[in-house]
Amino acid sequence: MKTKLLLLSSVLMAGANAQEADFELIVQGVHVRDSETALPVTLLSEEEIRAVASANLGDTLSMQPGINNSSFGPAVGQPVIRGQQGRRVMSLTNGMANADASGNSADHATTVEPMLATGVEVLRGPSTLLYGGGAIGGVINVLDNRFADSVLEKPMFSIEGRHDTATDMKTFVGSLSVPVGNFVWHIDATDRQWNDVEIPGLAIHPDYLEEEHEEHEEVENTNGFIANSRGETQAATLGLSYVLDNGFIGFSFNRMTNEYGLPPGVHGHHEEEEGGAEEEHGAENIFIDMERERYDFIASLNDLSPWVESLNYRLSYTDYEHAEMEGPGLIGTQFSNDSWQQRLQLTHREMGNWHGVFGLQHSDETFSAVGEESFIPETDINSFGIFLIEALHANAFTYEFGLRFNQDELDPQAGGVLKRSFSTQSYSGSVLWDTNAQASLGLAYSHSERAPSTEELFSNVGLVSVGDCVIHFATGSCEIGNINLNEERSNNLDLSLYLSLLRLDATFTLFFNKFDDYIYQANTGIEVDEFSVRAYQNNGADFYGMEMDMVFPITNDWSVRFFGDTVTGKLENDNYVPRLPPYRLGSELIFSTAALNASLSVLNAADQNNSGFGEIATAGYTRWDVAIDYALPSISNGELILFSKVKNITNEEIRLSTSFLRGFAPESGRSLELGVRYSF
Repeated sequence: MKTKLLLLSSVLMAGANAQEADFELIVQGVHVRDSETALPVTLLSEEEIRAVASANLGDTLSMQPGINNSSFGPAVGQPVIRGQQGRRVMSLTNGMANADASGNSADHATTVEPMLATGVEVLRGPSTLLYGGGAIGGVINVLDNRFADSVLEKPMFSIEGRHDTATDMKTFVGSLSVPVGNFVWHIDATDRQWNDVEIPGLAIHPDYLEEEHEEHEEVENTNGFIANSRGETQAATLGLSYVLDNGFIGFSFNRMTNEYGLPPGVHGHHEEEEGGAEEEHGAENIFIDMERERYDFIASLNDLSPWVESLNYRLSYTDYEHAEMEGPGLIGTQFSNDSWQQRLQLTHREMGNWHGVFGLQHSDETFSAVGEESFIPETDINSFGIFLIEALHANAFTYEFGLRFNQDELDPQAGGVLKRSFSTQSYSGSVLWDTNAQASLGLAYSHSERAPSTEELFSNVGLVSVGDCVIHFATGSCEIGNINLNEERSNNLDLSLYLSLLRLDATFTLFFNKFDDYIYQANTGIEVDEFSVRAYQNNGADFYGMEMDMVFPITNDWSVRFFGDTVTGKLENDNYVPRLPPYRLGSELIFSTAALNASLSVLNAADQNNSGFGEIATAGYTRWDVAIDYALPSISNGELILFSKVKNITNEEIRLSTSFLRGFAPESGRSLELGVRYSF
């Protein structure tokens, strides 16, 4: 187990090495004295990511305890951490936020390529101290090797191709890093294309049609596949690093395009009168056409003075836009997000067993959604944060403390709509007790605050009546913001037990989150043109649950893993929070040698009947998967690996309770994935 191998304060001190693979001692280039923490952390190495990597981030991480996937077709998989998704889960690349539109809506894809990752850090709870109040649920930091903090001894190259039968998905990724003196050049690329998803049975569930959504009876209910779920993605990155005696400076440029369809039932239909005539929308297949360019600069310097261990500065600019296409050349809504972000972190040397970091963070964004179906006004968003993290090592105890202040200002560029400003404070404290060589006990408390987001405040702002609502066809609902929302506050407790007993390695975590003014999208029970009206509201809420992960080696080659999680979320009015994950329990039989690795896994998910007011329940499922990879003998000093996976062996119908699309589009049926990877 690697969930206890990281001192969170080391992550807070992070800033340099985005490609470091030795998580046990070094995370992003910061050496730590102790490699344990009381705080909930999940780490995946490059090898582990390669074994589970999928086309999207949510699906890649979905077999980790406490993490679920909220799918919207093959292109969109947003991670759900302990029942939290959207704005409460922050997605980063090399420590800087992915300034896309994935937090604004469930149908927007994250701009992350899991198949090029060299590591993933999943930080829960007190992560808000690092990256702002938006990370109450957690932070997912994807690391890659676009920057180099040391001169490479030789070029590094990898290329991979794979094909999945359920989607006819063809994926090619490649990466090359070349040293030239003190410079290291890097280039990587991705090309992915897929067709409509094959499924067992009907796309739109019959109960969904009969009980709640009769308007979708006019939509063709496909059998054996999900219509309009095809798409394609291309991406490329160019990076350059200059290695100094005491650090490095790096620059990178990334461009990504992503075009994917939305299943027909989700956007439904509506009619509007214009000049006495009626025009039907939604008859054409709707596609999202996304383009993103990102520029990153990083400077990391070490040993600047007797008390400064490292100084790290990052600057990122992102130009993001996507269009919701309602037919050839017909744009319904154009989303854009221009974002400048910068972070400065200073790590001080250990003084009297204290080790810590001081940091500043600033972002300046302009978010807009224009077009005839625009429901969010253009908004200027300015955020500033300051944080301090300290860790104290005292014999068998490790203490961690943190404090963060944030100022957020949201200024909508719409007549008569006032801007909102929020001041938030977050803090945390934890203790880890190494009771003996076989067991550790951790207790962590954090208080986190989050400012409301643009869509929560300003969606359909200024409505004269509900009947004037602009429908968001991606989610099939009328979404109404609340300009009077308060900051969201959460008090969080985590109790963790780490065991390394005989041959057993295990982690058990209990958590409890108590929210004041929890912001959620409530189904009001009202309909506009047969679309549900969902309104953003403040309410108290409690979340509690458990996570478990155990590995038991049977022999030198064989081991077995057991994992599971459960989360319950209830509002102050005693209703359940919408789109909660179900209780899950899984196991995995693993065979591993130097050349051959194989696994057989089963995941059982229970019925989710606590679906929230006006929401649809989902049935449980049992999913079987098998995977095998084989490394051929060395070829030209490189490694050639052949791999294959059979997913959902029993062709089970799987509908995720976390997804807006659970009634329209189940997960893919049985699939065979074949691939080959070569690296040197």
